[in-house]
Formats: sequence, structure tokens, C-alpha cells
Amino acid sequence: MSLSLTVADWLTLLTHFAALSLLAVGGAITTVPDMHRFLVTDQHWLSDTQFTSSIALAQAAPGPNVLFVALMGWNVGLNAGGYRFAALGMALAMMGILVPSTLLTNSSSRWSHRNRELRAVRAFKQGMAPLVIALLMSTGYLLCVAHDDWRSDWRLWLLTALTAVLVWRTRIHLLWLLGAGAVLGALGWV
Repeated sequence: MSLSLTVADWLTLLTHFAALSLLAVGGAITTVPDMHRFLVTDQHWLSDTQFTSSIALAQAAPGPNVLFVALMGWNVGLNAGGYRFAALGMALAMMGILVPSTLLTNSSSRWSHRNRELRAVRAFKQGMAPLVIALLMSTGYLLCVAHDDWRSDWRLWLLTALTAVLVWRTRIHLLWLLGAGAVLGALGWV
């Protein structure tokens, strides 16, 4: 894929990720559906394979899960002109996703800590939980339908539902569930 990006395109990348940064309640991963719409569907700066591979690689690597944004910016830069633009794409995407939310979080957490007893502050915190869950579910759905044969993978759906119930209803540590999933995958059951 070869692109020709102008300065305005690079600024569009920065400002779009900056806007998503302010919507990333629950982490940057919750904004994946809109990133897909923007980068793959609207702008055609990434292929669907590059997009899902960026997320998969970053999630498998140790470190913060926001690294997928750096990979997306890197891939946009690679598509726009090779390695000389890859670092620019990565820097713009990461600045866009990190700077606005960091400034907002810093100022709002200081304010909410000072006013933690206010009814509105407590209600806001309780009301955000369903929103975060819905955003994470939409991200999971988007990554699922990108898989070629997602409807026939009933065992994966069953494992996902069982894991969700176990997390919700028991105190089993998540590492045990991850280990069980790894064993099931190694045995070829899922």
C-alpha cells in the first residue's frame, strides 16, 4: 500500500487521535471501532489486516496496551513513504492519544479528589462502568468479525461466555483463566 500524505493529512491523524483520547474512557482500546472507521474505512491509510495485526501484536507484547496506537501510526507512516515517515506517524498517533487525556485526567482527578463527597462525583463514577463495558464489547465484536470464520467458532464463544461468568461470579484470579485458555488452545480445543 502506497500513500501520499500531505501536511494536512498528518494533522488530521494527530487531531483525530487527540479527539479519541478524550473519548477513551476505559483505555485507548475502547476507541478501536472509531479508529477502524477512520483509518481503514474512511481514509484507507491502513488495510484491515494491518489494523487487526497492530492490535494483536501490541496486545501480545509486554507493556502497556496503548502500544497498538504506536503500531497503527507506524504502519500509516510506512504506507506513506517507508521508514522515514514511520517514526512521524508513530509520534503523531501517540501524542494525539496520550497528551489530551493525560492533561484531562490530571486536572479532573485532582478536582474529583478534592470533591469526592459530592453526590455528582459519586454518580459519575458509578455511571461510567456500563459505558466502559459497552465500549469494550464493541471492540471485541469488531476484532471478532475481522476473523474469517467467526460464526463457526462456537467453542471460542462458549469459552468467552464461561470466562465472563467466572470473572463476574467468582474470585478466581485472571491468570488462572488465562492459563486455562492457553492450555485449551495448546490442546487444539479452541
